[in-house]
Amino acid sequence: MEKWPIGVFASVDAGLGVHFDVVQELGIPTIQLHAPHQDTRTEQTAKDFLGRCSDAGIVITAVFGGFEGESYADIPTTVRTVGLVPEETRAARVQEMKEISDFAAQLGCTTVALHIGFVPEDRNGDSYQGLLAVTRELLDHVAGNGQCLNLETGQETADHLLEFIADVERDNLFINFDPANMILYGTGDPIEALKKVGKYVRSVHCKDGTWAAPEKRGKEWGAEVPLGEGDVGMETYLRTLKDLGYDGPLTIEREIAHDRERQKADIGAAVNLLTELRERIG
Repeated sequence: MEKWPIGVFASVDAGLGVHFDVVQELGIPTIQLHAPHQDTRTEQTAKDFLGRCSDAGIVITAVFGGFEGESYADIPTTVRTVGLVPEETRAARVQEMKEISDFAAQLGCTTVALHIGFVPEDRNGDSYQGLLAVTRELLDHVAGNGQCLNLETGQETADHLLEFIADVERDNLFINFDPANMILYGTGDPIEALKKVGKYVRSVHCKDGTWAAPEKRGKEWGAEVPLGEGDVGMETYLRTLKDLGYDGPLTIEREIAHDRERQKADIGAAVNLLTELRERIG
């Protein structure tokens, strides 16, 4: 695979990520795949989807887990509902992530990923210790499938994410770096965060955003915007990735599924921007 192949976040069918026909139409060679619902995570679904990818010359680089009941309506709701952190859904979601890992294995994909949720601040607290235990359990299952697990950034600071990775004590835990999430959640400057966590970055999103007002950061969302129109600084982002030695896919994510036409147009523009930057930076 060439250095920095363009990618996009996609879905098997309706759901998070663009539809497969958009990937084909835009000529994008790699995808991160949002795992389908449980009733369609079958061996036949994997076989059929792999066939479509093969026919189109598309490579699946990661399979992302997500769960019923998650909501990103606002930051407090995200804290309460997302990932493996909520204790009332933790056991069921860990089991589902194991099943998603098995589905990814059927796709021949060696990377699974997810938003783990807002990692508790108190490293000695019961919630944090419980999260460590189930993350280790999941990682051991993932390792059995010959896979790594990438945690998407944004819901904690770079420093706390590094603490969590160290505390988990598994060698197949890495990072899917999303620079816009650092801005949207108000958890830190994305370029400085990338420099801190760089040795763990195994996959990335190319997404842009603008900060909330200073007094609202961490309490209210910033705004996701088309790539190149926000506060990330895409050229600086790519140059930093180059300095860190990252040469994997540049996976575009544009989270406006409610407006598919605009989403497609913005992704097309993002492909053009990344292609131009890739040629300039080399």
